Amino acid sequence: MSAILIIDDEPGIRHTLASILEDEKYKVFTAEDAVAGMEILGHEIIDIIFLDVLLPRLGGIEALEKIKKEWPAVEIIMISGHANIDMAVRAVKLGVFDFLEKPLSLDRILTICRNAVALKKLKDENKKLRKCSRFIGDNLIGSSAAIRNIRELVKQAAESDARIMITGENGAGKEVVARAIHQRSGRVENPFVDVNCAAIPDTLIESELFGHEKGAFTDAVSSRKGRFELAHKGTLFLDEIGDMSLPAQAKVLRVIQEQKIERLGGEKTIDTDVRIIAATNHDLVKACEEGRFRQDLFFRLNVINIHIPPLRERLEDIPLLLSHFLEQFKKEIKLDEEAHEFLTAHNWPGNVRELKNLAERINVMHQGNTITRNDLEKLLDKKSRKTSNLEHISLEDNVYNLNYNDAKESFEKYYLEFQLLKNNGIISRTAEAIGIYPSNLHAKLRKYNISVLSMKNNKQE
Repeated sequence: MSAILIIDDEPGIRHTLASILEDEKYKVFTAEDAVAGMEILGHEIIDIIFLDVLLPRLGGIEALEKIKKEWPAVEIIMISGHANIDMAVRAVKLGVFDFLEKPLSLDRILTICRNAVALKKLKDENKKLRKCSRFIGDNLIGSSAAIRNIRELVKQAAESDARIMITGENGAGKEVVARAIHQRSGRVENPFVDVNCAAIPDTLIESELFGHEKGAFTDAVSSRKGRFELAHKGTLFLDEIGDMSLPAQAKVLRVIQEQKIERLGGEKTIDTDVRIIAATNHDLVKACEEGRFRQDLFFRLNVINIHIPPLRERLEDIPLLLSHFLEQFKKEIKLDEEAHEFLTAHNWPGNVRELKNLAERINVMHQGNTITRNDLEKLLDKKSRKTSNLEHISLEDNVYNLNYNDAKESFEKYYLEFQLLKNNGIISRTAEAIGIYPSNLHAKLRKYNISVLSMKNNKQE
């Protein structure tokens, strides 16, 4: 049953309209002015509104603007005995469905109402279909217990506006999970804006997030909206939040607390309504202890935590993921038994991103409908290599006696040196091969004091 709200200051019109519409089996609410009408909208689901132009306290056109901003899905029919062309043009631009002129005609009331209800139902059905199609394509592919648990967490998290922290290694699928949450949320019709905090220099991060006014700095030749403004009413995805500078962290914390931003060089305060989803491959608890990440911001962001295990810990997902990626290329491929064993034995340092790259290589480079272990070895570049150039790379002799974090860092240094040597010290190529951003790789090289020049000098034969 469709619900209709009548907003008119004349009791006779309210009563007449209500009687006519109730006879047609509509559920009817009435209000003597727009303020009272919006109170009803706050706790009732309304499909159609009959709105008078001349109202006390708040005029009909002003009310139309407010209602369309807060309840954009509601269809509004204006009632007027004094409408002019300028008023009609403004109302149409604001999204009014139609006009009813006084004195009211029974036939016209019913015709306009039926048309408005039909349009509302059509829009709702289209919205459901779009949402359903998004769910089908959300790419949360896999049959492992970990993926099933993540699907359930996504479903639960999407129903609220709580802030979310997604953790996991590079390439594990953090952005895919963030988009799945947005697509299942009430904000799905509004923007999903992603920010790679690691890829933006510290000097530009505030401008990117909060925008700037013309002349705010040397290159600010015009005003520009920041990501918070662009994501208004939608979702802001802060990827690699662990790489954000402390000053930028402080400003993000302030925005979360106050729900307001100021552009660089500006004095105007701008209201912002965004749902924040953050992601990181860092141990932020350790970063907080070391003073590299604000603990108060961590607690603000980590309301709901979703951890994505690396691909090597959910091997049963590999065949499904590979099949899914190959289907995108419309490629039908069968893997023999040894090829399956090879895929599950591989360590997948680049996680799902590495597997997707493999599927693309198969599509471009492989001929035939069957893949063997030998094919995969070639495609993944797993041929045996000369070891003479790797003699200077080794794990610490006492690695098994180290604590977990120190052992992990020892291996990471070894792994990065090996990959750099393998790619002749070329940063961009190495970053792509292991599935991280070049800026992240640079940071890790500085952390471990690894010389790229030495890698280039040790070029493989």
